[in-house]
Amino acid sequence: MLIQDSAREFKKWSKGKVKDKAQHAVLLDKTTSEKLYKDVQSYRLVTVATLVDRMKVNGSLARKCLADLEEKGLIKPVVTHSKMKIYTRAVGGS
Repeated sequence: MLIQDSAREFKKWSKGKVKDKAQHAVLLDKTTSEKLYKDVQSYRLVTVATLVDRMKVNGSLARKCLADLEEKGLIKPVVTHSKMKIYTRAVGGS
């Protein structure tokens, strides 16, 4: 009787859902760079999150890319807040 009670005492906790860790690029290689400059011109909305999702780069690299793209005139800012910068494609000769 005592052996059964002690065995029933410990609850078997489930491990829960395990999410795979994303493997995002930390450095910009040539193919990713070419894809970035070509594809970003077609995006209507450009944020750090969209670059992370579509280009598979990490957030700090995405922020540097956005600053570079803005400097080159390929994108223009819509909202520049300290927490969230939102850009759109630069159309025409503006």
